Amino acid sequence: MSLAHILEPLQQPLFTLLDTPVSWTEVLGFGSGALCVWLVARQHLANWPIGIANNLFFILLFTQSGLYADAGLQFVFIALAAYGWWTWTHGGGPGSDTLPVRRTSRTEWIWLLAAGAVATLALTLLLDRATDSTVPFWDALTTALSLTATYGQCRKRLESWWLWIAADVVYVPLYAYKELYLTSLLYVGFMTLCVVGLLGWRRDLATAAAADADGVPRTSEARA
Repeated sequence: MSLAHILEPLQQPLFTLLDTPVSWTEVLGFGSGALCVWLVARQHLANWPIGIANNLFFILLFTQSGLYADAGLQFVFIALAAYGWWTWTHGGGPGSDTLPVRRTSRTEWIWLLAAGAVATLALTLLLDRATDSTVPFWDALTTALSLTATYGQCRKRLESWWLWIAADVVYVPLYAYKELYLTSLLYVGFMTLCVVGLLGWRRDLATAAAADADGVPRTSEARA
């Protein structure tokens, strides 16, 4: 039995939305993606395994839709999820098992912006010349934004939420254009969750700063 035969049921239409069939793959990607972002906003470790499952569903979905950069991006996300999972539990430094929320430094911003620009240009050229993608620039841009945002998420950088919001602003019309209406709706929900996450992480950062100013030792709150 081939892999394609095993995966075939996931590609079957489950229902129709705006005269467009919606597959099991898109529904499962919708559910696991929403749960993952909600868990990230709560700084819950379970976001990493749920996120990996979401990546696997999206590999199938984006490949079928010709969004090749986004499909390839999922493999990078899986590797980053493993890194982020380890960092969240071991990156807090001596005497801490929890990575604290911090702001992105100027040096990190320079590297992130430079890497994002290079990635967008390189992927646009690659997709335009080597694939049948109809949206090479937008596919490349969202890929670059997602990678920089995921790095920030792995390091618990507050501004990673702004990068996710910027990516979602592009993702919503892009997926609608590709007739992935449920996924487009999912990313509207993602933007809402990103705002919730941003406010929550900002509150944690302010609380930690106030504790440091008062000379109160931080307590470890592993949300597992």
